[in-house]
Amino acid sequence: MRLTEAIRSALSAIGANALRSLLTMLGIVIGVAAVIAMVAIGSGARNLVDRQIRSLGANLVIVTPGNVTQGGARLGAGASSTLTDEDAAAIKREIEGVVAAAPFVRGNAQAIYGGTNWGTAVYAVDLDYFAAREWDVETGRDFDPEEIRRGEIVVLLGKTVAKNLFGEADPIDEVVRVRSVPFKVIGVMASKGQSAFGQDQDDAIFVTLDAGRRRVIGRNYAKERSVGSIFVKFGTEEDIQPGIDRITALLRQRHRLPGDQEDDFSIRNLTEIANTASASANTLSMLLAAVAAVSLLVGGIGIMNIMLVSVTERTREIGLRLAVGARPRDIRGQFLIEATTLATIGGALGVALGVGAAHAIARAAGWPSLVAAEAIVIAVAFSALVGIFFGFYPAQRAARLDPIEALRRE
Repeated sequence: MRLTEAIRSALSAIGANALRSLLTMLGIVIGVAAVIAMVAIGSGARNLVDRQIRSLGANLVIVTPGNVTQGGARLGAGASSTLTDEDAAAIKREIEGVVAAAPFVRGNAQAIYGGTNWGTAVYAVDLDYFAAREWDVETGRDFDPEEIRRGEIVVLLGKTVAKNLFGEADPIDEVVRVRSVPFKVIGVMASKGQSAFGQDQDDAIFVTLDAGRRRVIGRNYAKERSVGSIFVKFGTEEDIQPGIDRITALLRQRHRLPGDQEDDFSIRNLTEIANTASASANTLSMLLAAVAAVSLLVGGIGIMNIMLVSVTERTREIGLRLAVGARPRDIRGQFLIEATTLATIGGALGVALGVGAAHAIARAAGWPSLVAAEAIVIAVAFSALVGIFFGFYPAQRAARLDPIEALRRE
């Protein structure tokens, strides 16, 4: 009952000076709203970056051509293809932990259907490509092994290409011309969305590796069965680093590189890039939240100030309570509850404002906003702690008043 009376008294005191109480809570409201909004926006941005990078595929590394030296001239990375189908097959066959090794060649071409056309990326791939990228066919079917082996002129369309060439019509079994070569459409890929580099991953078509090399992308790739890059997918993240070391040794052996010659290929760990980007976004989110939390301290100082004013204004009331039997701890508790109530109400209002601001900013920026329940609970709890911390000194000052001196105060 004593606690209930103290809370009722605190609410009554707050209501008696509603405008002053609202202005006092403003610092807490802004602080909590800023913390909630910054954490939500930071989490949403981190989630977006993580999703975009991992859309390439989990536990994935990419092997690309490295520097090539001809006649003493270093031509730079990617100047000439140094990777082949056999390299990919050897990686899958000999490296422990590898579940897919997908050689591919990338180019660009105009896809034509009837009176419509669309410029897009063309990927010449084998069966492992979609397993490595964790990419499924939405309608139709995937390539079969015989089509890959014979280099059949069949094609899978990305969502964007299918929409721009066919609209709402069904493209399955239709014929699309790519560089004057008629390809039969056998399927449409599921949507992958935007990559971490801002590219539409669905704006692509996929053809069999040999057909792409010989008929679309360029005969220079077909001469020695060379490929542009190799995606290598590992079973677990722990397999990646030792796997990279083994792939490096294997390719150096296959390419007959002397011990003092640099690699003619490079290997990038896409999972490591994803983790680094996620950690950077998380650090930025925490930094923004820490800056926003300064507003909570400013709000706490405002509560201390107004509670000191309240003690001065209610000195006679405090003296009367003490004179009729109230103990110092009762007075201290009353003022602490009043300060905590101010801060908690401000925290609740701040949560509502912060959630609304987070969704509005995220909608304008075009990324998801993730408001975690834990962040809301922590923000409200922290605002209550701010009220207790900054309300303690005024409450202690009120509890130590001498009742006789307090009753004399005009």
